[in-house]
Amino acid sequence: MSVESVVLLDAAGRAVGTAPKSEVHHGDTPLHLAFSLYLFSDGGELLLTRRADDKATFPGLWTNSVCGHPAPGERMYDAVVRRAGSELGAAVTGLRLVLPRFAYRAEMGGVVENEMCPVFAGWVDRGRPLSPEPSEVAETAWVPWPVLAADVLAGRRALSPWSVEQIHALAALGPDPASWEPADPGLLPPAAVTATGE
Repeated sequence: MSVESVVLLDAAGRAVGTAPKSEVHHGDTPLHLAFSLYLFSDGGELLLTRRADDKATFPGLWTNSVCGHPAPGERMYDAVVRRAGSELGAAVTGLRLVLPRFAYRAEMGGVVENEMCPVFAGWVDRGRPLSPEPSEVAETAWVPWPVLAADVLAGRRALSPWSVEQIHALAALGPDPASWEPADPGLLPPAAVTATGE
């Protein structure tokens, strides 16, 4: 079984090495490359997921649809599609980059996330059943995007810290996710631009 690795970054987002994913998250987590995906139905609902209770980082929290890390040398867009498939059994259409420069640092229980984490939007057929991977996802829920965005902006809904920050930024793009303009891939961290070839 191959070891899953993440891409380590400098402050400018350039690749400076790799490390095993199993060893990179701790109290002094180095900056590394990741992504977040928001999956929508044609009816304008967002798929929320609750992280498995035994995950090493931020267990049990409700969050965006999919999070993950591109493997060294893997195209960012390929990594997003791969992770949606392996984590949820979801077939993504209409994938678009929406927040190329999102980055955050958060801590829970002494474990730190420290990521440059571009954000993507995509669509799935709600009529097609999902098959969540239990080691990753404890629960799923569909929530109308306008309701979710309003609740998060008003502080009425608890989500992962990165999702709260991301939803504030996504809401500024406009009320309808289908109308969000794709961002320029050239604005991705340099390590991601190299990995995507976009």
